[in-house]
Parts: sequence; C-alpha cells; structure tokens
Amino acid sequence: MSFYVQELVALYSLHSDAGYAEWSKQYMRSQFDFLGIRSPVRKRLIKQFIKSHGLPVKEELKAIIETLWRRPEREYQYAAIEIVMFAKKNLSPEDMPWLVPLLMTKQWWDTIDLLSPQIMGYMFTAYPQLIPDYPDRWIDNADFWLQRSAILYQLNYKEKTDESRLFRYILQCAGSNEFFVQKAIGWALRQYARTSPEKVQAFVSTHPLKPLCQREALKHIGHLRSD
Repeated sequence: MSFYVQELVALYSLHSDAGYAEWSKQYMRSQFDFLGIRSPVRKRLIKQFIKSHGLPVKEELKAIIETLWRRPEREYQYAAIEIVMFAKKNLSPEDMPWLVPLLMTKQWWDTIDLLSPQIMGYMFTAYPQLIPDYPDRWIDNADFWLQRSAILYQLNYKEKTDESRLFRYILQCAGSNEFFVQKAIGWALRQYARTSPEKVQAFVSTHPLKPLCQREALKHIGHLRSD
C-alpha cells in the first residue's frame, strides 16, 4: 500500500462510526461495508487531505485509485472518485482502460451517478473521439449499469447536449423493465428539460416510454415552461 493510501486510511479510520456504518450497509442492501463517515464529514476530510497531501502524481494515480477501489469499505470508492474528479484535467484517452472498470465493478447507483456525469462526461467533452468506442457501445451492452452510464453522461451538458444521441440512447432502452434504466431515462430527460422543455415534452408525447420514465421526465415541465 502506498504512503498516500496509508495516510488516507489512517485519517478515515479516526472518523469511523460503527452505528452509522451498520445503518449505511442496510441502506445499501448489504452490498458494501462502510466505515460510517457521514457525507458532509467525508467530503470535508477528502478536501483537507488533498490540500495537505496534494493529488497523486500522474504516474501513481492509476495504482492509488485501483487500491482504493479494492478496499471493502464504500467510503474508499467515494474517495477514489473524488480524487479523480480533482485530477480529471490531467486525464487523457490513455486513461480510459483503467477508468472504465470503475463503472464495471462494485456497481451501484451511488458510484455510477458520480462517475458517469462527472468523470465520463468530462472525458467525452474533452475527447469526443472516445464516444463511439464507449457510450455508443455501452448502450447496447447487457449490463444495465453501463446502459445507465451511457444515458447519464450528458447530464450536466445543458445546451451542449447532443440531443439526437441522448434521444437515440433513450429509445434503445425504452422497453427496458430495469428500474435503474427507467430512472436514468426520466432523470436525463428531466435535466435536459431545464434547457429545452418544449423538445422534451414533444419527445415524451410522441414516443412509447414507460410510465415511470414519463413521470420523471415531466415532473417539473410545467414550471419550466411558465418561466
């Protein structure tokens, strides 16, 4: 274990809470162990840690992230994501072979919903040539978490959203009975409605989406149109 990881583990261990760890584990359906660090405290700690220790040098970033990802407590996966978010301007297409496995291991909504819009969304803006080899393939993958990742990577794009690609992805998954895919469709449409409410409403009204997708997509559409 690198000194960087050792220091982070030591810091987090000081703030563990067994009671909250058990509550967190139950909330996440017993899929992951937890240290029991509440989100505001954890975010403050990682910012303080990076301020004190800096970001990993590029040559060590991959190994540090992978070490954190392997640790059983979920807070270390969150730490890995936050470190990558702070370091994302140093990333390049050559980093995709170790970034993508973060979407494919220890999968659940909490990590996917950070990695996809925050990390992958950045990468596909900075390097649009990556899109055909990644989200265009994820949307056809049997892994519904990768489908969710493809649908959500444009979540923060606003007026830069590739509308035709977003709508195409949604239609490819429109028949899915998977809850997390349906929620992703609704969320992506609801978010894009903040930029183009008329287009979202027209899309929903003219395509056969699941009721959950429709409800989520149109949740705030009246308010947005009145503004």
